[in-house]
Amino acid sequence: MKLIDRLSEIVGVAHVVTGGGPEGPAPWEQDWRGRSKGRALAMVRPGSTAEVADVVKLCAAEKVSIVPQGGNTGLVDGSIPDTSGTQVVMNLGRLKAVRSIDRKNMTITVEAGCILQSLHEVVEDAGFLFPLSLAAKGSCTIGGNLATNAGGTQVVRYGNARSLCLGLEVVTASGEIWSALSGLRKDNTGYDLRDLFIGSEGTLGIITAATMQLYPRAASQLTAWAALPSIHAALELLERARRVLSASLTGFELMGRFPVSMVRQHLSDLRMPALSTDDPYFVLIECSDAESESHARSLVEGLLSDAIESGEVSDAVVAESLSQVRDLWEVRESIPLAAYKEGLMAAHDISLPIASIPQFVDVTESRLLEAFPGVRISNFGHLGDGNLHYNVHAPSGESAAEFLRRYEEQIRQIVYDSVHQFAGSFSAEHGIGRLKLHWMDSYKSSVELNMMRSIKKALDPSSLMNPGCVVGGG
Repeated sequence: MKLIDRLSEIVGVAHVVTGGGPEGPAPWEQDWRGRSKGRALAMVRPGSTAEVADVVKLCAAEKVSIVPQGGNTGLVDGSIPDTSGTQVVMNLGRLKAVRSIDRKNMTITVEAGCILQSLHEVVEDAGFLFPLSLAAKGSCTIGGNLATNAGGTQVVRYGNARSLCLGLEVVTASGEIWSALSGLRKDNTGYDLRDLFIGSEGTLGIITAATMQLYPRAASQLTAWAALPSIHAALELLERARRVLSASLTGFELMGRFPVSMVRQHLSDLRMPALSTDDPYFVLIECSDAESESHARSLVEGLLSDAIESGEVSDAVVAESLSQVRDLWEVRESIPLAAYKEGLMAAHDISLPIASIPQFVDVTESRLLEAFPGVRISNFGHLGDGNLHYNVHAPSGESAAEFLRRYEEQIRQIVYDSVHQFAGSFSAEHGIGRLKLHWMDSYKSSVELNMMRSIKKALDPSSLMNPGCVVGGG
């Protein structure tokens, strides 16, 4: 019996789909931007953890590698097949149930295919907050968020996906089911296996469910938009905001002039802030207060007033309604879409010690402009946790595709060398996948790489779980 038929026996004929064939790759065989295209033997859509385990056992017996896939919103080619036509893509979209909400423990247990936005809606209806928030929240899944250790806009207060996870259910590379979903906050009975799978991009096993930590909803939430004269001023304002707002500071997002101008140009239906958009930098500040809206407003308005007086802020506006809050956040969250409409770019997801960010920006911009006069730099991201999306666009009037074909690797070398110089990371929240694999040898020590490869070999000795990602193999 053919492998396709045996897969169909496990998950049902309707849930096994073959690849795109001569007419081109299917949507699930390529990244959402259409830049990278693979070819798979088939895609399977299991409907339960038991079916995931049975598929893994079958593929392991036949030595067929598996590529786990959630919402396929990744940016490093970690959720699409290679071009061999021999891999099975395992899409977890049918595993989307909310298994339970524990109000006393303040946890939710949810399956890996649950869309992040759907999870938010369930949690809000229950009267709680789940703080993981990304621009791709309408498409990305909680399993993918954990597999990449996603960050987002509220890491400054709540941490990334790893910090929010209290338990996992995982199908191992041999098809065994490991379930640890009790939601314990303290458990020192051996190595922390949970943390091995978080951020592993499906190379060690397949996350099928998770227990996530919930928080009380704030009494009020206030959002402000401020224009700043420099990146140095942004850091001064961040320090001031931490001092004034303390634990109430739940978001501090940085945007340069160019990314904001792209939103204005390509998404003209969005409502822009009611102040000049010509300043070099802007920040979006979110304050979540446990007392009252009047208390939060007093804190934020006092913060901005003092910052304007000191020269850190040129102008600012505080949202007066929920619709204005949504408008401000929509501008920030629409930057990736606006950049996509602008054209191809060399995108970088980097993190740095926060104090080093101004010097990194100055040094790297100088190096890029010296090497490639006229390049346009789109700098935005989560300043509160040191994560920048530092993207380089071709000079105006030049073909973006041709420019990147000729210079993309050189651009990345300049950016990543600068990141390394300032003790940063060349992948902050998007992962490694296949796209960044060749940079690992340049910027990770041999000790680190050897430990990672030893873990991979121990948990996936046949290298059948997403081979070619994170540490190579396959």
